[in-house]
Amino acid sequence: MGIGNLIGWAIFGLVAGAIARLLHPGRDPMNWLWTMVLGVVGALVGGYAGGLIGINTEGRVAQWVTAIIGAIVLLAIYHAATARSSRATSGPATNEDYKKAVFDDLSSGPNA
Repeated sequence: MGIGNLIGWAIFGLVAGAIARLLHPGRDPMNWLWTMVLGVVGALVGGYAGGLIGINTEGRVAQWVTAIIGAIVLLAIYHAATARSSRATSGPATNEDYKKAVFDDLSSGPNA
C-alpha cells in the first residue's frame, strides 16, 4: 500500500464520516481526525457486512453507500453505548435541556 492509497483512504474516510455525521441525528462531538477514522472504519464494517449479505461492493457508488451506512451504524452503536440512563427515565428532552447543552459546549471553548 503506497502513500497515494493511504491519502485516498484518508480523504474517502473524511468525506464518508462527514456525510454520516450529517445524516445521523444527534450530537456528535468529534474533530476531523475522528471523523476520518469513523469513515474508514465505517467503510470496513459496511464492506464486510455488505459482503456477508451478498451485496456486491465493488462499484464506486456501492463503496460510498456501504461506507456511509457502516459509519451511521457505528455512530448509532456509540450513542446507544454512551447514553445516560437517567435521560431515559426522566422523559423527553425539553427546550431547556437543548439550550443547556449548546451553552455548555460554547462555554468550554473550541478546544474542548
